[in-house]
Amino acid sequence: VQLQASGGGLVQPGGSLRLSCAASGSIGRFNAMGWYRRAPGKQRELVAGITSDGSTMYADSVKGRFTISGDNAKNTVNLQMNSLKPEDTAIYLCYVWGSVWSWGQGTLVTVSS
Repeated sequence: VQLQASGGGLVQPGGSLRLSCAASGSIGRFNAMGWYRRAPGKQRELVAGITSDGSTMYADSVKGRFTISGDNAKNTVNLQMNSLKPEDTAIYLCYVWGSVWSWGQGTLVTVSS
């Protein structure tokens, strides 16, 4: 399984970014897809996920600001991030939970003025 993530970059506080991730290969049974992040000096954190039945979950720190959406048929997931804060700065890692758990290469999001 290969995951290709895109959409990271530098944005000012209060700004928006949209991350996208596409999975390819033999995923098998699709269970969920989403994003973790790893900030400097911090442990990896689950940011948002979406399951095969469309259920979503969010970390408390991003609720109301981030929105995850996905297309199971295309094995893609998007993360719309609004009202970004400096503490959102991190490497964002896409994952897919199919027959096995697979990670993408990560995309850097920097929120700074």
